[in-house]
Amino acid sequence: MNGLDFEKPIIELEKKIQELKGFISERKIDLSSEVKRLEEKLERLKKDTYGNLTAWQRVQIARHPQRPYTLDYINLIMSDFIELHGDRLFGDDKAIVAGLARLDNEKLVVIGHQKGRDTKENLMRNFGCAHPEGYRKALRAMQLAEKFDLPILIFIDTPGAYPGIGAEERGQAQAIALNLREMSRISSPIIAIVIGEGGSGGALGIGVADRIFVLENAYYSVISPEGCAAILWKDGSKAEEAAEVLKMTAQDLLKLDIIDEIVPEPLGGAHRNPQVVAQNIKDCVTRNLNELKGYSKQQLLELRYKKFRKIGSFT
Repeated sequence: MNGLDFEKPIIELEKKIQELKGFISERKIDLSSEVKRLEEKLERLKKDTYGNLTAWQRVQIARHPQRPYTLDYINLIMSDFIELHGDRLFGDDKAIVAGLARLDNEKLVVIGHQKGRDTKENLMRNFGCAHPEGYRKALRAMQLAEKFDLPILIFIDTPGAYPGIGAEERGQAQAIALNLREMSRISSPIIAIVIGEGGSGGALGIGVADRIFVLENAYYSVISPEGCAAILWKDGSKAEEAAEVLKMTAQDLLKLDIIDEIVPEPLGGAHRNPQVVAQNIKDCVTRNLNELKGYSKQQLLELRYKKFRKIGSFT
């Protein structure tokens, strides 16, 4: 498993335990007490490391290359997924996936940013940075959900919308702005979960929801730490300091009443046990979906409006 800099002592100890177990198996000798001692030391080290993570360390975990992506969670907790392609205006943006699926017996529309696992797939997925046609595809799927009275589940995981010239020429800002307006009007229940990176307007472009959740080690921010550092201090190397200032972690967002709930992850991050995280997401979505279905369409729209109006209000 790829390790982050601050995880090196943990990975080294895990490797040492595996080597010792291999030695025991090969030589047929009893060193179980030594293995147990090292495993107890490893558990203490994990709790100490992961129980005191800085904002920058959480950002690093959110970007971990082995972290589960949208399609991983769809495969783990849903069935009968049928992907929809294209925006009927320009093309199909692979950075956003959208389609119909079942969550147990619940039919729904699912949408999410999708990154790649290797260089070839990342180029195809544009590193999870959507073009205007991606946001238009997402909106088309949401309007389909409203037409057939289906709830909407959204997975957010992007550094930001693609800022290239072609994207701007095709109306990137307008596409995101249109989604913000239309999502505030869609009468279907909407649940959004930040599963990794929640960067700027690229995240918010599919983030107007009745319930917003963030995985324990994900982040949601107006800008990346590197971008913030470059603007404030003209020095991208101050990203660690910027991450603290931005209040971008799930824990900060909950205190500021921007999100509704933190979805727990195992020690070390979602990539260490994707099945557990997927089940946590499923439980959270099912519970909140049952609650949202109790509201009338008019009540949903009113509560959604009030939710976003109070964000950033201080007395």
